[in-house]
Amino acid sequence: MYRKGSVVSADGTTIGYRQVGSGPGVVLLHGSMLAAQDFMKLATALADGYTVTVPDRRGRGLSGPHGAGYGIDREVEDLQALLKETGASRVFGLSSGALIGVRTARVTPAIERLALYEPPLSINGSVPVDWLPRYRRELAAGKTPSALVTVLKGLQADRLFTTVPRFVLVPPLNLAFRFQRKAAGDDVPIADLVPTMSGDMQLIDELADTTQDYATVDADVLLLAGSRSPAYFGRSLDALADVLPRSERITIPKLDHSGPTDDGGPAEVAESLRPFFA
Repeated sequence: MYRKGSVVSADGTTIGYRQVGSGPGVVLLHGSMLAAQDFMKLATALADGYTVTVPDRRGRGLSGPHGAGYGIDREVEDLQALLKETGASRVFGLSSGALIGVRTARVTPAIERLALYEPPLSINGSVPVDWLPRYRRELAAGKTPSALVTVLKGLQADRLFTTVPRFVLVPPLNLAFRFQRKAAGDDVPIADLVPTMSGDMQLIDELADTTQDYATVDADVLLLAGSRSPAYFGRSLDALADVLPRSERITIPKLDHSGPTDDGGPAEVAESLRPFFA
Protein backbone atom coordinates (compact mmCIF):
# COMPACT_ATOMS: atom_id res chain seq x y z
CA MET A 1 0.00 0.00 0.00
CA TYR A 2 1.20 3.51 -0.68
CA ARG A 3 0.81 6.91 0.96
CA LYS A 4 -0.53 9.82 -1.08
CA GLY A 5 0.66 13.41 -1.09
CA SER A 6 0.87 16.49 -3.25
CA VAL A 7 2.93 19.62 -3.78
CA VAL A 8 2.17 22.89 -5.56
CA SER A 9 4.54 23.72 -8.42
CA ALA A 10 5.80 27.21 -9.26
CA ASP A 11 2.91 27.99 -11.63
CA GLY A 12 0.29 26.86 -9.09
CA THR A 13 -0.30 23.39 -10.58
CA THR A 14 -0.83 20.57 -8.09
CA ILE A 15 1.52 17.61 -8.53
CA GLY A 16 0.19 14.51 -6.79
CA TYR A 17 2.31 11.52 -5.88
CA ARG A 18 2.41 8.07 -4.37
CA GLN A 19 5.03 7.24 -1.76
CA VAL A 20 6.36 4.00 -0.29
CA GLY A 21 9.21 2.91 1.98
CA SER A 22 11.48 4.79 4.34
CA GLY A 23 15.05 6.10 4.25
CA PRO A 24 16.83 8.54 1.91
CA GLY A 25 14.58 10.04 -0.75
CA VAL A 26 14.29 8.84 -4.35
CA VAL A 27 11.97 10.32 -7.01
CA LEU A 28 10.90 8.13 -9.95
CA LEU A 29 9.77 9.96 -13.11
CA HIS A 30 7.71 7.98 -15.61
CA GLY A 31 7.75 8.45 -19.36
CA SER A 32 5.10 9.05 -22.00
CA MET A 33 1.64 7.44 -21.89
CA LEU A 34 2.41 6.27 -18.35
CA ALA A 35 1.51 7.36 -14.82
CA ALA A 36 2.62 6.58 -11.27
CA GLN A 37 0.73 3.29 -11.43
CA ASP A 38 3.30 1.94 -13.91
CA PHE A 39 6.24 2.32 -11.50
CA MET A 40 4.84 0.69 -8.38
CA LYS A 41 6.81 -2.57 -8.72
CA LEU A 42 10.04 -0.62 -9.16
CA ALA A 43 9.13 1.61 -6.20
CA THR A 44 8.38 -1.42 -4.03
CA ALA A 45 11.69 -3.04 -5.02
CA LEU A 46 13.52 0.04 -3.68
CA ALA A 47 11.28 0.67 -0.68
CA ASP A 48 13.31 -1.43 1.77
CA GLY A 49 16.08 1.19 1.75
CA TYR A 50 14.51 4.41 0.45
CA THR A 51 11.52 6.70 0.68
CA VAL A 52 10.35 6.42 -2.92
CA THR A 53 8.14 9.15 -4.37
CA VAL A 54 6.33 8.42 -7.65
CA PRO A 55 4.47 11.43 -9.07
CA ASP A 56 1.80 11.51 -11.69
CA ARG A 57 3.44 13.99 -14.06
CA ARG A 58 1.19 16.93 -14.90
CA GLY A 59 -1.72 16.13 -17.18
CA ARG A 60 -2.37 12.78 -15.45
CA GLY A 61 -4.11 11.23 -12.48
CA LEU A 62 -3.47 12.96 -9.15
CA SER A 63 -1.87 16.00 -10.81
CA GLY A 64 -3.26 19.08 -12.50
CA PRO A 65 -3.39 19.83 -16.25
CA HIS A 66 -0.46 20.57 -18.54
CA GLY A 67 -1.44 24.24 -18.57
CA ALA A 68 -1.20 26.92 -21.24
CA GLY A 69 2.53 27.50 -20.80
CA TYR A 70 3.52 23.84 -20.84
CA GLY A 71 7.08 22.89 -21.76
CA ILE A 72 10.31 21.65 -20.23
CA ASP A 73 10.49 24.59 -17.81
CA ARG A 74 7.20 23.56 -16.18
CA GLU A 75 8.40 19.95 -15.83
CA VAL A 76 11.67 21.14 -14.27
CA GLU A 77 9.72 23.25 -11.78
CA ASP A 78 7.53 20.26 -10.92
CA LEU A 79 10.53 18.08 -10.14
CA GLN A 80 12.19 20.86 -8.14
CA ALA A 81 9.03 21.20 -6.04
CA LEU A 82 9.00 17.46 -5.40
CA LEU A 83 12.69 17.45 -4.39
CA LYS A 84 12.11 20.32 -1.98
CA GLU A 85 9.03 18.67 -0.47
CA THR A 86 10.62 15.24 -0.01
CA GLY A 87 14.26 16.16 0.57
CA ALA A 88 15.26 13.61 -2.07
CA SER A 89 18.69 13.81 -3.69
CA ARG A 90 18.32 10.80 -6.00
CA VAL A 91 16.27 10.78 -9.22
CA PHE A 92 15.42 8.06 -11.73
CA GLY A 93 13.77 8.88 -15.05
CA LEU A 94 12.48 6.75 -17.89
CA SER A 95 12.32 8.14 -21.45
CA SER A 96 10.83 11.66 -21.32
CA GLY A 97 11.14 11.42 -17.54
CA ALA A 98 14.88 10.98 -18.08
CA LEU A 99 14.96 14.14 -20.23
CA ILE A 100 13.29 16.03 -17.39
CA GLY A 101 15.76 14.56 -14.90
CA VAL A 102 18.90 15.58 -16.77
CA ARG A 103 17.50 19.02 -17.63
CA THR A 104 16.66 19.61 -13.96
CA ALA A 105 20.10 18.43 -12.81
CA ARG A 106 21.70 21.28 -14.79
CA VAL A 107 20.16 23.86 -12.44
CA THR A 108 19.41 21.90 -9.27
CA PRO A 109 22.34 21.07 -6.97
CA ALA A 110 20.02 19.02 -4.75
CA ILE A 111 20.27 16.19 -7.31
CA GLU A 112 23.35 14.22 -6.32
CA ARG A 113 22.66 10.95 -8.13
CA LEU A 114 20.72 10.72 -11.38
CA ALA A 115 19.78 7.52 -13.21
CA LEU A 116 18.56 7.86 -16.82
CA TYR A 117 16.89 5.01 -18.69
CA GLU A 118 16.89 5.63 -22.45
CA PRO A 119 16.22 9.38 -22.73
CA PRO A 120 14.94 10.20 -26.25
CA LEU A 121 17.44 13.00 -26.77
CA SER A 122 17.16 13.67 -30.48
CA ILE A 123 20.48 14.20 -32.28
CA ASN A 124 20.25 15.44 -35.87
CA GLY A 125 16.73 14.02 -36.09
CA SER A 126 17.58 10.61 -34.59
CA VAL A 127 14.23 10.22 -32.81
CA PRO A 128 11.56 9.28 -35.41
CA VAL A 129 8.70 11.80 -35.69
CA ASP A 130 7.20 11.04 -39.11
CA TRP A 131 4.24 9.30 -37.42
CA LEU A 132 3.08 12.44 -35.55
CA PRO A 133 0.61 13.82 -38.15
CA ARG A 134 -1.26 10.49 -38.30
CA TYR A 135 -1.31 10.26 -34.48
CA ARG A 136 -2.81 13.74 -34.21
CA ARG A 137 -5.44 13.01 -36.86
CA GLU A 138 -6.50 9.82 -35.09
CA LEU A 139 -6.70 11.56 -31.72
CA ALA A 140 -8.80 14.35 -33.20
CA ALA A 141 -11.15 11.74 -34.70
CA GLY A 142 -11.53 9.95 -31.36
CA LYS A 143 -9.65 6.87 -32.61
CA THR A 144 -7.54 6.45 -29.48
CA PRO A 145 -6.60 2.76 -29.96
CA SER A 146 -5.43 3.54 -33.50
CA ALA A 147 -3.44 6.50 -32.19
CA LEU A 148 -1.74 4.22 -29.64
CA VAL A 149 -0.74 1.78 -32.38
CA THR A 150 0.60 4.65 -34.46
CA VAL A 151 2.80 5.81 -31.56
CA LEU A 152 4.19 2.36 -30.80
CA LYS A 153 4.86 1.54 -34.44
CA GLY A 154 6.36 4.96 -35.03
CA LEU A 155 8.77 4.89 -32.08
CA GLN A 156 9.62 1.18 -32.64
CA ALA A 157 9.96 0.77 -28.87
CA ASP A 158 7.97 -2.47 -28.66
CA ARG A 159 8.84 -5.36 -30.99
CA LEU A 160 5.31 -6.78 -30.92
CA PHE A 161 3.79 -3.56 -32.20
CA THR A 162 6.56 -3.13 -34.76
CA THR A 163 6.06 -6.54 -36.38
CA VAL A 164 2.32 -7.27 -36.04
CA PRO A 165 0.07 -5.64 -38.69
CA ARG A 166 -2.12 -2.71 -37.66
CA PHE A 167 -5.37 -4.46 -38.62
CA VAL A 168 -4.55 -7.23 -36.13
CA LEU A 169 -3.68 -4.85 -33.27
CA VAL A 170 -6.46 -2.26 -33.34
CA PRO A 171 -9.60 -4.43 -32.74
CA PRO A 172 -8.40 -6.06 -29.49
CA LEU A 173 -7.22 -2.66 -28.24
CA ASN A 174 -10.68 -1.25 -28.93
CA LEU A 175 -12.12 -3.94 -26.68
CA ALA A 176 -9.46 -3.47 -24.02
CA PHE A 177 -10.06 0.28 -23.88
CA ARG A 178 -13.78 -0.28 -23.47
CA PHE A 179 -13.33 -2.63 -20.53
CA GLN A 180 -10.56 -0.60 -18.87
CA ARG A 181 -12.38 2.70 -19.07
CA LYS A 182 -12.97 2.70 -15.30
CA ALA A 183 -9.58 2.18 -13.71
CA ALA A 184 -9.30 1.13 -10.08
CA GLY A 185 -8.42 3.61 -7.36
CA ASP A 186 -5.89 6.24 -8.44
CA ASP A 187 -4.95 4.44 -11.65
CA VAL A 188 -5.42 6.30 -14.93
CA PRO A 189 -7.04 4.44 -17.87
CA ILE A 190 -4.73 3.97 -20.85
CA ALA A 191 -7.29 5.76 -23.02
CA ASP A 192 -6.61 8.91 -20.99
CA LEU A 193 -2.84 8.45 -21.19
CA VAL A 194 -2.51 8.15 -24.97
CA PRO A 195 -3.18 11.90 -25.55
CA THR A 196 -0.32 12.81 -23.17
CA MET A 197 2.15 11.76 -25.88
CA SER A 198 1.54 15.16 -27.48
CA GLY A 199 3.13 16.90 -24.50
CA ASP A 200 6.06 14.51 -24.37
CA MET A 201 6.78 14.99 -28.07
CA GLN A 202 6.82 18.73 -27.38
CA LEU A 203 9.58 18.09 -24.82
CA ILE A 204 11.55 15.95 -27.30
CA ASP A 205 11.30 18.70 -29.92
CA GLU A 206 12.25 21.42 -27.43
CA LEU A 207 15.34 19.52 -26.23
CA ALA A 208 16.57 18.26 -29.61
CA ASP A 209 20.30 18.82 -30.18
CA THR A 210 20.94 20.15 -26.65
CA THR A 211 23.59 17.55 -25.76
CA GLN A 212 26.30 20.07 -24.92
CA ASP A 213 24.06 21.69 -22.30
CA TYR A 214 24.66 18.73 -19.98
CA ALA A 215 28.42 19.22 -19.69
CA THR A 216 27.64 21.30 -16.58
CA VAL A 217 25.67 18.59 -14.74
CA ASP A 218 27.33 18.13 -11.35
CA ALA A 219 25.54 14.91 -10.33
CA ASP A 220 26.85 11.37 -10.64
CA VAL A 221 24.89 9.86 -13.53
CA LEU A 222 23.98 6.26 -14.33
CA LEU A 223 23.05 5.69 -17.99
CA LEU A 224 20.78 2.66 -18.45
CA ALA A 225 19.51 0.83 -21.53
CA GLY A 226 17.80 -2.41 -22.42
CA SER A 227 19.54 -4.72 -24.87
CA ARG A 228 16.36 -5.03 -26.98
CA SER A 229 15.66 -1.32 -27.43
CA PRO A 230 15.92 0.64 -30.70
CA ALA A 231 19.37 1.93 -31.63
CA TYR A 232 18.43 5.62 -31.44
CA PHE A 233 18.22 5.38 -27.64
CA GLY A 234 21.80 4.10 -27.63
CA ARG A 235 22.83 7.09 -29.72
CA SER A 236 21.36 9.42 -27.10
CA LEU A 237 23.25 7.63 -24.33
CA ASP A 238 26.49 7.73 -26.32
CA ALA A 239 26.17 11.48 -26.71
CA LEU A 240 25.43 12.02 -23.02
CA ALA A 241 28.33 9.78 -21.96
CA ASP A 242 30.65 11.99 -24.03
CA VAL A 243 29.66 15.22 -22.25
CA LEU A 244 28.64 14.31 -18.69
CA PRO A 245 31.51 14.91 -16.25
CA ARG A 246 30.78 11.77 -14.20
CA SER A 247 28.81 8.89 -15.67
CA GLU A 248 28.73 5.12 -15.94
CA ARG A 249 26.71 2.99 -18.33
CA ILE A 250 24.89 -0.32 -17.97
CA THR A 251 22.98 -2.33 -20.58
CA ILE A 252 20.45 -4.71 -19.03
CA PRO A 253 19.98 -7.98 -20.97
CA LYS A 254 16.60 -8.95 -22.39
CA LEU A 255 14.87 -5.65 -21.56
CA ASP A 256 13.40 -3.10 -23.97
CA HIS A 257 12.22 0.47 -23.53
CA SER A 258 9.50 -0.56 -21.08
CA GLY A 259 12.03 -2.32 -18.83
CA PRO A 260 11.47 -0.19 -15.68
CA THR A 261 7.66 -0.41 -15.84
CA ASP A 262 5.45 -2.95 -14.07
CA ASP A 263 5.07 -4.80 -17.40
CA GLY A 264 8.83 -4.91 -18.04
CA GLY A 265 11.65 -5.99 -15.76
CA PRO A 266 11.53 -3.66 -12.74
CA ALA A 267 13.40 -6.12 -10.50
CA GLU A 268 16.36 -6.15 -12.90
CA VAL A 269 16.36 -2.35 -13.12
CA ALA A 270 16.24 -2.11 -9.31
CA GLU A 271 19.34 -4.34 -9.11
CA SER A 272 21.27 -1.67 -11.03
CA LEU A 273 19.79 1.24 -9.11
CA ARG A 274 20.43 -0.01 -5.58
CA PRO A 275 24.25 0.10 -5.64
CA PHE A 276 24.26 3.36 -7.59
CA PHE A 277 21.88 5.14 -5.22
CA ALA A 278 23.80 3.76 -2.24
